[in-house]
Amino acid sequence: MAEARRTIDLLWFDEPASRRGRKKGLTVAQVVDAAITLADDEGLDAVSMRRVAQELGVVPMTLYTYVPDKAALLDLMLDAVYLRMSREGSADASWRERLAAVAEDNRLLFAQHPWAAGIAQSRPPLGPGLMAKYEHELRAFAGTGLDDVETDSALTFLLGFVRASARAAADAQAAAERSARSDQEWWAENGPLLAKVFDPAAYPTAVRVGAAAGAELGAAFDPGHAYAFGLERVLDGLGVLIERRSSAARQ
Repeated sequence: MAEARRTIDLLWFDEPASRRGRKKGLTVAQVVDAAITLADDEGLDAVSMRRVAQELGVVPMTLYTYVPDKAALLDLMLDAVYLRMSREGSADASWRERLAAVAEDNRLLFAQHPWAAGIAQSRPPLGPGLMAKYEHELRAFAGTGLDDVETDSALTFLLGFVRASARAAADAQAAAERSARSDQEWWAENGPLLAKVFDPAAYPTAVRVGAAAGAELGAAFDPGHAYAFGLERVLDGLGVLIERRSSAARQ
């Protein structure tokens, strides 16, 4: 409970930098920014209390006077990037356009900070960044006719899709970097061999569909196409629920 209270204090109030043992001029915000930069440059695995302290030029024990542990630091990092997100929107836009904008804002967040998609959300940081993000995104459902629980569930569904898409895109990028070859180069090299292995008589549907998709996308997996196609299907699905609620309200 004490650790949770300390994290909440840091998220909402930020303790003054006057505690004994603190380096003059260092703030919680500087600690968080250093950790974010490290995660952006080297990935979440690179973030440790020791490494962040090294980046700031202080001994690790000094860092603990600002942030109690790594779990709290991750909460602060995530809330900080949430707070910096765009909050633009148009009241004249349709619900579908508003939700697509919410999805795009989150896609851009994960593109700028890929590590954010890898942090578990079972207990999200209940800080000002998250609350501003949540408030803005819930308002995108205005006029849809969904009740409060449905609105929260629909938003969770939408953001879950974006998060999964971001992680799939990151995995594809990492695989491409490890192989030092693009998907197009890999398929050009291995395509003739695979054509001999994949027997159209044994796998007629897989060969036909796989060939068509590969020819269209130029790869086995295209993150951009997967995101665009999936988002449309997510919105289609929510549209069915919204139309059902609208029809019930009209009766």
